[in-house]
Amino acid sequence: MSGTSLDGIDLAEIVFNYTDEKWSFEIQAAETVPYSSYWKDKLRDGINYSEGKLERLDFKYTEKLSEEILKFIREHNIQEIDAICSHGHTILHQPEKGFTYQIGNLPRISKILGRTVICDFRTQDVALGGQGAPLVPIGDKLLFPEYDYCLNLGGFANCSFEKNGERIAFDICPANIVLNEYSERLGKDFDEGGKLAASGNINTPLLNQLNALSFYAEKPPKSLGLEWVKRAVYPLLDGFDISSEDVLRTFTEHIAVQLSKQFSANSLVLITGGGVYNSYLIERLKNLTSIEVVIPTSNIVEYKEALIFGLLGVLKLRDEVNCLASVTGASADHSSGKIFSL
Repeated sequence: MSGTSLDGIDLAEIVFNYTDEKWSFEIQAAETVPYSSYWKDKLRDGINYSEGKLERLDFKYTEKLSEEILKFIREHNIQEIDAICSHGHTILHQPEKGFTYQIGNLPRISKILGRTVICDFRTQDVALGGQGAPLVPIGDKLLFPEYDYCLNLGGFANCSFEKNGERIAFDICPANIVLNEYSERLGKDFDEGGKLAASGNINTPLLNQLNALSFYAEKPPKSLGLEWVKRAVYPLLDGFDISSEDVLRTFTEHIAVQLSKQFSANSLVLITGGGVYNSYLIERLKNLTSIEVVIPTSNIVEYKEALIFGLLGVLKLRDEVNCLASVTGASADHSSGKIFSL
């Protein structure tokens, strides 16, 4: 799994069990391979590439993914593998135009790895009129049913929950994709513990303009991508003559405000993703709500998306539904993804 926050490639060895109509799992090994500055730049700039240049990036990234997967298998001495399930990395996501593109999903990945690969999980949903995102909610439903809400704080914040017998999910707002950008301007890869934000001041006019962005008034299903952030958020943030610390403080408050609008009083909320370690953000969220926050073990915090994309692959192999129309807005539930076999 590789997310929009560009932390790196998440790799996990997972064993799934299905007994008495219930799924369970065990994460046996997991690690994140950080991106070099070269790959961060390539993945960040890919949105602007020509078709030919993007195809070359796709080829190179497929080789990169294969290399890291093989290394992971060797280092952890993994002997029995039913399949490798790979999300790839989202470069373009424009579902309103019927288009989404994750690099690293070329058939070549199966040939290099010498194994069955399930990948390219989003394009079929977009072809069926859906947003192609979020795809994690089926995993929330099957693996974490005891929680009222499952909140992920990654590049974007998104949540899922049950309503009237259906799973509902949507992107809430940008999160680490913006916080990391302005942390990097201060020479840090990310805002550790939210300390940089805590040192800044809220710019109220900026906060009000952020909260007034039209996306927040839209009804689900809805999703966000880097394109929207570049078009709607960065120009707004850079239009104010304030320090990066003040931008971080204001945007952290913006995230907390948008999150606080999603949850019913006294609900049980499972929070995962890198944003969990932003203690200042979590503190602001708690101050604005009466929810009970549950932060699981670090393996689940850091690798929940990798875990669930593994489940998506298993469901695809079983020809079972792994994509919910109630979440994405597609014309029907379906079993999404491509299977590349030897």
